[in-house]
Amino acid sequence: MLVLSRKAEESMFIGDDIKITVLDIRGGQVRIGITAPQEVKIHREEIYDRIANEE
Repeated sequence: MLVLSRKAEESMFIGDDIKITVLDIRGGQVRIGITAPQEVKIHREEIYDRIANEE
């Protein structure tokens, strides 16, 4: 696992077309924004697990 430190309003890229931006940090929560092509599916882990278990 790659671990990166970012401050609010800082970003990182995955490949050339997926951008992850830290929007806000409050207590134990981090708000992130994800910019990706529409065909890239993005799910929270618990939703991804539920979908995988249904298939």
